Amino acid sequence: MHETQSDLPSVTPEEVHAIEGAYVLDVREASELEQARLDDATHIPLGELADRVAELPRDREVYVLCHVGGRSAQATRFLTEQGVRALNIDGGIVAWYRAGLPVTMGDA
Repeated sequence: MHETQSDLPSVTPEEVHAIEGAYVLDVREASELEQARLDDATHIPLGELADRVAELPRDREVYVLCHVGGRSAQATRFLTEQGVRALNIDGGIVAWYRAGLPVTMGDA
């Protein structure tokens, strides 16, 4: 884990992938999931997060993912304010894919 310039707790895709049973929260829209997704991720679109924050675990880290890291950074800030131990995944699913980590492509 490291801190970005804005003191936002963040991790690399490789760090998250190495954690067995990591709780990944994908805050992208459903249409984006049809293109590429992590099979084990929980999906709550950013626009629904405030209403659904109670669904997230409070007893473990939540690793937040979006396309390239902007929306997940917003979500991480919000979740941290709500008492969730949230960390932003640097570079989003694009960086995850570029790192050669498993991604399910298409609407399969």
